[in-house]
Amino acid sequence: MKRALTPGTFDPITAGHLDVISRAAQLVDELIVAVAVSAKKKPLFSLEERVALVKEVTRDLPNVRVEPFDELLVDFARRMGAQAVVKGLRAITDFEYEFQMTALNYQLETLFIMSTPQHMYLSSSIVREIASLGGDVSQFVPPCVNEALVKRYAELHAAQ
Repeated sequence: MKRALTPGTFDPITAGHLDVISRAAQLVDELIVAVAVSAKKKPLFSLEERVALVKEVTRDLPNVRVEPFDELLVDFARRMGAQAVVKGLRAITDFEYEFQMTALNYQLETLFIMSTPQHMYLSSSIVREIASLGGDVSQFVPPCVNEALVKRYAELHAAQ
């Protein structure tokens, strides 16, 4: 069985992430979406919330499963029995960073999937920024993620 994983913080998962996940799932027997704790990034959503959102938006992809992780990627991949890591690339800056990570994780095969033109500009941080200012991000994220963003920012604004 060919098993790969695609890691990320997914805070929140975007249409770009989902596109890469869907395309990667066509290349392997099983794809594990590895949701990183990423405490240094101070995520908007908890790990449990991010895992639940990713599970919701990938539920129609039968060979995709979602797992949280808080360890070195290479160790997690080995523990999961993954032979490869799949990464999405948007721009040259993504490539430079991912090239460094690939060198550090040299024990794993790394597959790169280029973002489609409509997703090349899209990032979770841009989505969070627009949503935090009350902007409409419904074209950038799945409906359940849009609802979660609206709710979270309403809670944060009410607490101020």
